[in-house]
Amino acid sequence: MAGPKLATKSTKHQPSTRLMRTTNDSKPFCKDLKELFATLMVSLKLGPNRVRLSKIDYTFTIEEATINLGSLKFTQSARMPDPKNPNRVITTTSTTTFSMGKEMARSILVDFMLARLLEPLNGTITHLSKGTVCQMTPKGIAILQIFCNRNGITAPHVLRVLHSPRNRMTLLTLERDIETDRILTDRQTVEVIFRRFAGTEGPSIRPASSDSDSSKREINNGVTGVRVARDSRVNGKRYAYTFSGKIAVDWLMDCCTVIDERETIRICEQFIAHGLIARVQQYEKSHYEKPSTTAVNDGSSSLFDSLRYSLYAFTSRGLRVCGWAPASDKHSEDEKAGSVVGVPVCGADVSNKARLDYILADPSLRLLFREFLCASFCEENLSFYCDVSEFIERYKQLKQVKDLEHMPKVQETLAAAYSLYNAFLAPGSPCELNIDHSLRNNLASKMTNIGGDEKNFPTHLSEVVVLFELAQASVFKLMASDSVPKFFRTPKYVTVLQEHEFEATDSSSRSSSPSNASKSSA
Repeated sequence: MAGPKLATKSTKHQPSTRLMRTTNDSKPFCKDLKELFATLMVSLKLGPNRVRLSKIDYTFTIEEATINLGSLKFTQSARMPDPKNPNRVITTTSTTTFSMGKEMARSILVDFMLARLLEPLNGTITHLSKGTVCQMTPKGIAILQIFCNRNGITAPHVLRVLHSPRNRMTLLTLERDIETDRILTDRQTVEVIFRRFAGTEGPSIRPASSDSDSSKREINNGVTGVRVARDSRVNGKRYAYTFSGKIAVDWLMDCCTVIDERETIRICEQFIAHGLIARVQQYEKSHYEKPSTTAVNDGSSSLFDSLRYSLYAFTSRGLRVCGWAPASDKHSEDEKAGSVVGVPVCGADVSNKARLDYILADPSLRLLFREFLCASFCEENLSFYCDVSEFIERYKQLKQVKDLEHMPKVQETLAAAYSLYNAFLAPGSPCELNIDHSLRNNLASKMTNIGGDEKNFPTHLSEVVVLFELAQASVFKLMASDSVPKFFRTPKYVTVLQEHEFEATDSSSRSSSPSNASKSSA
């Protein structure tokens, strides 16, 4: 099913049009949904609205959002000296506009709510009216902050939200396949997700007096893990660190870049499949919600149930993986069978360049490395590397099928190039990267002098791709020489990295090669 006609991208030189990408499940691609959401939030006033007897700040109504979605426009500009004449200033502009009908706008708003980016304060998802007041969730604010940081947005009404106490989420950005948008769930990536799910600061114990079946959502920040009961008794057996299926789904929906509850179910199924959690009790959903069956605690079932009364516990392997129990000196036969035999990344004879190649080729290490770069305030290096990889891969695909013989595709690809340039490479850009001065000048000269030379757009595009590849190589070298050594010396990651092994085969034979590192969702 084709997606709706939502976005038109252009620079001051050329326009282009594309459709919002949708998955096989007819859901928007995560990246497109987040971009549309953030653009909408920037366009709204986000002021106080009355909800029952109180005024709630940073809110808006469904009617306001629907009207804005009908004609959204986001413009990104970069001012720079003319390479040929330093006394002259040139402005390059990339504009994204969104347009859709009212029914489509309401459907998109529901998608935002299902993704836990928005929440209605005086209504429900199934009963929305024009006057329904909505507020961004902490997850939605985190998505907005990433968008604003990348695009240099400093509008006062947006900064008020970003500087408010509601901006408390440390969001886990999950790796996705660039073709299908499915979350990557190899064993090691699942273990990285699981460590965050368990909590980076140790178990989050639910008070004994609280109701374990409460339907009220926990307030999460992405660092504190899922709330667990320290000790539970089921059918005469005692279990440590138990939680319900609903609590697990809520944590993943609130703290990760999942946009559909079905994605959380798949992740939890992977937790079970890899022996990290096991079901200890299941209640089938009935009119009275009374227990009907009890599952065997053997971790063999990959079926995960998100009901409030389906109870799960951390397995002994799960406790070791998340660091709550000491790792055994000898792995079980099951763990041996599931492990990858190869060259340890922490070996003294492994260069930082080789280490970075491994990181970029492995989804689980990219997740860890991104987390480290975030804390070091230089995540833009990895984001640029991955975004350029995706851009170049897309360019090669279009060239292979000869789509670049058609001017609209050339214009669309050039528009994407301007967007990357304005975000990462233009002087004074929001996420300006540290690259060689002469390369920066060459990029500025090329990007500012394409002009209206439409006849030669294909040639200009091929030259831009070469310059982007050079900039990407420069950023790779910087990460390898500066960030990678610090990453491997950080105590938080040392244990995980020491246990991590890599295939001995050439990295080009791996299913996720460095050239495809853009499978990360930025």
